[in-house]
Amino acid sequence: MNPIITASELLSESAGQRPPVLLDVRWQLSLAKAAGAPPFDGRGAYEAGHIPGAVYIDLDTELAGPPGAGGRHPLPDVAAFGAVMRRAGVSESTPVVVYDGGQGWAAARAWWLLRWTGHGDVRVLDGGLEAWNGPLTTEIPAPEAGDFTPAPGAVPLLDADGAAALARRGLLLDARAGERYRGDVEPIDRVGGHIPGAVSAPTTENVTPGAATFLPAQELTTRFKRLGAVEGSEVGVYCGSGVSGAHEVLALEIAGIPAALYAGSWSEWSADESRPVATGPDPQ
Repeated sequence: MNPIITASELLSESAGQRPPVLLDVRWQLSLAKAAGAPPFDGRGAYEAGHIPGAVYIDLDTELAGPPGAGGRHPLPDVAAFGAVMRRAGVSESTPVVVYDGGQGWAAARAWWLLRWTGHGDVRVLDGGLEAWNGPLTTEIPAPEAGDFTPAPGAVPLLDADGAAALARRGLLLDARAGERYRGDVEPIDRVGGHIPGAVSAPTTENVTPGAATFLPAQELTTRFKRLGAVEGSEVGVYCGSGVSGAHEVLALEIAGIPAALYAGSWSEWSADESRPVATGPDPQ
């Protein structure tokens, strides 16, 4: 199944006999706190206007556990995540479409969590709300509770040791910006650089410049093959805290390449001073 859906396709399906459950996951990685400015208010943006029927999901509190040794966005408690999804109307048999403001990172995080916990019919709105050509509403829906019960393990997940091993035997992609991979700057985590052996693959290069819609599947396939994702290779992805990395896993899925996510990512790796750090443009 194609893991993304266009705005016109969503408009058609929403008017059909089996409309998808809609999840609004607007969120931004923000350095505003450090600059003394208020952080992005996803819920406020949702309340000001959203796709009819969509339920707001908060990434920081509902798609992640409390920050700590496991990183800035560790995986949420599975039972708590299931309760959030059921409250939003998600059932085992209902299709789900997730969207955010357009960047796609937060929507991909929700997509990956639902896939990892066993939901078989979840897609991301390509281009997010910016691509939506239908009506918006301020009405807050009260969906009928769903019956989704999470069953973790449906797609592969890496821990720190697994990511280190994969960087040696397969292909570990770093989805962050190139300057963070090289260690030129590090605005968030303890130290800059990358996991030794990881290959720089900024997730921003998976989308059309200025539009945030994914490149065509064949172009993505060509890109990842150029990075080393040849037939039969084992592929993993990490980023800063497991959000943009999920977006890269989604891009790989579009390209027909299965990939594991290291959810703790650089925020977990770099917090442990015993783990090695590589710098510069090369993997080693």
